[in-house]
Amino acid sequence: MDIFLSVPFLIFMPLLVSMFLISPLFTRNEIIVRRFSKGVFLFHFLYTLLMLACFDSANPYTSEIHFFGLDWIQSMGVKFIFKIDSISMIMTVLTSFVFLLASMASKFNIRTNHKFYYSMLLLLMSSILGIFTAGDMFVFFLFWELELIPAYFLIGEKWKGGKCSEGNTASPEQKSAIKFVLYTFLGSMVMLLGILLLHYYNFISSGVLSSVFTDILSSKIPDSIQILISICLLIGFGVKLPIIPLHTWLPDAHTNAPTPVSMVLAGILLKTGAYGIYRFNYEALPDAFLKIAPILAVFALVNIIYTAFAAYSQTDIKRIVAYSSISNMGLVLLGLCAINKLGVSASVFHMAAHALVTCGLFMAAGIVYLRFKNRDINTLSGVAAVMPRLFGFTMVIVLASIGVPAFAPFVSEILTIISALNADFSDFLKFAAVFSLPLLIVSSCYMLKFLHKSFFGELSYEYEKVNDITVHEFIVLASVLAGLIIFGLYPNAILGMIG
Repeated sequence: MDIFLSVPFLIFMPLLVSMFLISPLFTRNEIIVRRFSKGVFLFHFLYTLLMLACFDSANPYTSEIHFFGLDWIQSMGVKFIFKIDSISMIMTVLTSFVFLLASMASKFNIRTNHKFYYSMLLLLMSSILGIFTAGDMFVFFLFWELELIPAYFLIGEKWKGGKCSEGNTASPEQKSAIKFVLYTFLGSMVMLLGILLLHYYNFISSGVLSSVFTDILSSKIPDSIQILISICLLIGFGVKLPIIPLHTWLPDAHTNAPTPVSMVLAGILLKTGAYGIYRFNYEALPDAFLKIAPILAVFALVNIIYTAFAAYSQTDIKRIVAYSSISNMGLVLLGLCAINKLGVSASVFHMAAHALVTCGLFMAAGIVYLRFKNRDINTLSGVAAVMPRLFGFTMVIVLASIGVPAFAPFVSEILTIISALNADFSDFLKFAAVFSLPLLIVSSCYMLKFLHKSFFGELSYEYEKVNDITVHEFIVLASVLAGLIIFGLYPNAILGMIG
């Protein structure tokens, strides 16, 4: 069976299909483009499940690619190595699944330029898979930067049609895309400085000229240099996570991006920041991370507190979900700061649980906007009267998001708090764990507020003939709900892999 399993194929197949899809060789017929693209996403997900079924944590998938003419790169210790361990495997399956859901959600949300849209979606998936599987620091950075190209177009284009901005005036979508690129690019430059410093001092201290993660011997690097490198890396990853005050690009990007892109941004893109902190700061620089963790836990707590109240003050459904995403990523960061196995398990599990929740909530917000052309909860009411199936799905997903037992977020939230309480090196982690408990009540308030104002109340007569969810929308919401229930009742499916 191993002969059919290839890490490079898993990563680069979407990239090759993207190039073929955007080329003149492929038809412009939107129905064929849409069905072909969904078929590719489905095939990739099934291939990922096959790799998961054959996965052995004691023998991770490893592959090295040799390109013609790359001797000058290899002479600097850079190797195109890809490795899928337990955590990478979980994130790879999650990435493939979320992109499959996003492709299905695109049917009614994308109205124009289908070839370009699906090619960018495939390119984005390929770059994110490269981030989650890179075994070399510079290969990681290569995919980290590659992701900017498709993300810019996916956020900034008018996929529903309409007139472009005239003159030099940028549209809201373009402004959001530019803001995202500037934040990420500037953070990436600081992160690159950290990678270069780590590469240099690793060579000076150990005599090993290599940027492969397994060759980094940080214990021989002076503590002050380790801390400086950790801070540089955290700034880059903090933009993507995001960590306050580096978060302001996120609400705007979510508000102006189409529903499928919002699903990918919140479901997967934010997780690349947390994964980078785990792979670089937690694994490669453990001594420095042990010293920085209490300070980083302060930022995690600020993430949870500030954005919870910010979400409550919002009226746009997508902005509510966007701010709730930042709050939830604070929980992921808090779990990593605990610096124990339970904390890592809780963080990875919460990344998966949060991805499912945000996919469901953004899908619901997108469906409401498609039918009512409105996302303002102050003027929107009575949705449940004409869309009972949507109301049923949304209500259960909202209950899952606030941590009701039997759903996946409940497990990850409890494990995060327990892991922080068990952090022996800092009393502040225990304080943060105790203080974060009442904040879960705030998340219940803004989610239930959104549910109550949007779905209850009097329905305007002009919306009395609005149709309920379609088959495509039903499949997406049902898939999200199934995942939340399965991992809520059987969390060991993920926790067992992490160990």
